[in-house]
Amino acid sequence: MDAKDKIARLRAEIERHNTAYHDMDAPLISDFEYDALTRELRELEAANPEMITADSPTQKVGGRAGPSFAPVTHSPPLESLNDVFSFDDLRAFGERTREYASGSGYVVEPKIDGLSVALYYEDGVLARGATRGDGVTGEDVTENLTTIRSVPRRIDGAPARLAVRGEVYMPKSVFARINGRRECEGQAPLANPRNAAAGSMRQHDPEVTASRCLDIIIFNIQSVSGMEFETHEDALRYLDGAGFNVVRRAVCGDMDGCIEKIAEYGENRDDTDYDIDGAVVKLNSLEARARLGSTSKAPRWAVAYKYPPEEKTTRILDIVIQVGRTGALTPKAVVEPVRLAGTTVSNATLHNEDFIRERDIRIGDFVVIRKAGEIIPEVLSVVLSERPEGLEPYSFPTTCPECGGPVTRVEGESAVRCLGAECPAQRVRHIVHFAQRKAMDIEGLGVAVAQSLLEAGLVRSAGDLYSLDANAVAELPRMGKKSAENLMAAIDRSKSGGLGRLLYALGIPQVGESAARALSAQFGSMDKLERASAEELTSADDIGAVTAQNIVDWFAAPQSKRLLRLLRDAGVNMTAERPATADGKFGGMTFVLTGSLRNYTRAEASALIESLGGKTSSSVSRNTTYVVAGADAGSKLQKAEALGVKVIDEDELNDLFNYASNSQ
Repeated sequence: MDAKDKIARLRAEIERHNTAYHDMDAPLISDFEYDALTRELRELEAANPEMITADSPTQKVGGRAGPSFAPVTHSPPLESLNDVFSFDDLRAFGERTREYASGSGYVVEPKIDGLSVALYYEDGVLARGATRGDGVTGEDVTENLTTIRSVPRRIDGAPARLAVRGEVYMPKSVFARINGRRECEGQAPLANPRNAAAGSMRQHDPEVTASRCLDIIIFNIQSVSGMEFETHEDALRYLDGAGFNVVRRAVCGDMDGCIEKIAEYGENRDDTDYDIDGAVVKLNSLEARARLGSTSKAPRWAVAYKYPPEEKTTRILDIVIQVGRTGALTPKAVVEPVRLAGTTVSNATLHNEDFIRERDIRIGDFVVIRKAGEIIPEVLSVVLSERPEGLEPYSFPTTCPECGGPVTRVEGESAVRCLGAECPAQRVRHIVHFAQRKAMDIEGLGVAVAQSLLEAGLVRSAGDLYSLDANAVAELPRMGKKSAENLMAAIDRSKSGGLGRLLYALGIPQVGESAARALSAQFGSMDKLERASAEELTSADDIGAVTAQNIVDWFAAPQSKRLLRLLRDAGVNMTAERPATADGKFGGMTFVLTGSLRNYTRAEASALIESLGGKTSSSVSRNTTYVVAGADAGSKLQKAEALGVKVIDEDELNDLFNYASNSQ
């Protein structure tokens, strides 16, 4: 492959990763791997300067303003920094800037891994705040920024205009707390604090942003009217006195001092509540900065030193299986303790069964480990040359180590999950899922109450909810008599929900709302469903062979049988809701909803269709009557067109609703 083709390939690859990182907050590779791609492209372009173009990723900032927020033009632009990856590179930067550093030196700051933003003040009042975007145009996220307590709304004695730049981040402690709650509720965990901060700042509901407990650290004055500063340090001292949360820093006289401070920051970066992915070295003199200026992408007076991911070799002493609150069995390597990125590591994640099998990881192996995102230690590879003789391949457990219940692996997923209805590791999640609105709709039974019930020994599973004693519930923390009465009333009301709600509430793998309704309509009662074979189950809409086998396995488990017995004894309705009859205006019709509707949620549209005698399905077939296509309709639209199924939009669906309602 010649240089031209290599450059084109690298540019396309980097742009793809820029989109994932900046615009979707979902990076596909690590920062270290991304930096390696960028460095390779920069070296190729340096060797072939005639191939450098203005739209190359090396010549511009990676992100762009999203369409969901009003655009804000940054003046001056919010530039990115050139990265360096070795102390030799830093010394080369020092040689280029030595004469400019004379007298005032350099400032070294930790590089916080978050979302870069600008705050604009007019007459001391916060006028607007925006993301960096492409450096010239960002997104107006003022309302979300005001949810951050450390953002001053007003500055006493401020100049007429002031623009500052900072980094919004999610504290590591908050990140851990939110992921714990999401796991408990069966939601996918947030990938890392940086993505979590970026996603939170782009929420359209400021209350969601506020709930994420973000913080901000200010590291620069972008522009100011009526005030002058000689050095960067002077400017930061002013911001500190004005009430901003300002970056910690050190003023160093030469590059050796900078390198010493960078090493210190690197050693202590685990002690901070925010992620640090490097250190920034800047000229302290603002006049010298102005003389040096910038390239089309980055200032010449600053660089960012990126910390390399530290890797160590150690030995696996054991592999243990942890059962998460979603039932996922996650393997963990117990390793000989080793110092890594400032902490002593004795455990490392092995991710899942496939990860172990693909790398042939065995107990007793010597392995290379590192901290993923500088937070979670992970096994990278096996040092096969040091493998002791006689090590046996690792076999993943076929039963749950917590409860002994059966486990299953859903097609298309990497996780092996426990099916135990009373698995101790999953009890909170099971109860919360059972109580949610779309399931048994037990108002007031959230995570905190579920945990209190379990800790007090009042329940073992959702089936025990129906034998609770109101007086015992009233004695729970933060409960009281009235709250207990309300909860008991909600539990009692839930008994009449019907088979469809109950099936969804049981949390059988791959049995969601749509599948639960289909099973309820097809079998009519829990007794018939419990006796059905896998083949019989597939006769229901939306039930494939894998889901059918999951249902059979779930009903066969002793824990499931006990749970159903408790529910029957409590008088919970286990028969289908009144089925839609053919005399309904939508009788015999099957609808598939795809994309986003303007005026209905998916659940609301489905409920209207079913109230008029129709059915909804999650998959398109030749038996589908209509596919209702909303905004951003996906592959179902293409399948409908291929099968010749009629596609209608939301307005046409409304016409059908109105016609059916008016002709009742």
